[in-house]
Amino acid sequence: MTERKNNPAAIDDIVFLGRALERLSVLIDEQSKAVFDDMGIVIPVHSCSLMVVLAHLGAASASDLARELGRSHQLVMQKIPKLVSLGLIHHQKDDEDARRRVFHLTDKGVEQLAKFEQCRMRLHVVYEGLFAEAGDVKTLVDQMADALSVRPLGARINPDG
Repeated sequence: MTERKNNPAAIDDIVFLGRALERLSVLIDEQSKAVFDDMGIVIPVHSCSLMVVLAHLGAASASDLARELGRSHQLVMQKIPKLVSLGLIHHQKDDEDARRRVFHLTDKGVEQLAKFEQCRMRLHVVYEGLFAEAGDVKTLVDQMADALSVRPLGARINPDG
């Protein structure tokens, strides 16, 4: 049996693109969290887009939010309890459908979103600098996602089948 250190796994291979993107995503999340902490932002990093969409809509159900975000209802519902417990959003029952909850930003949520918007402007400048240094990763990732949506990996690996 060959020792692992003499024959390391080739995990930097291109077929592990998802792993490389995940590594970048985790790094961005961790560093964004540190920036948020410094700026007094308590919105979870992965919930900022939900908060922005909710502010834009004014009031929305989880289904409305999922549709606007292009995410699953389940994923949106996983984020909502944390936002409620942080006092950033609240909900009320829909007058027309008692099973449906309608979400709104709280005053604290509006305040936190204002802080996030200040941070967002600063981060925008930072990302422009990073893109000048390393290339526009966002555009490239969006283009690859669009290309894979049109023609999935399976169709590309087996074009005849």
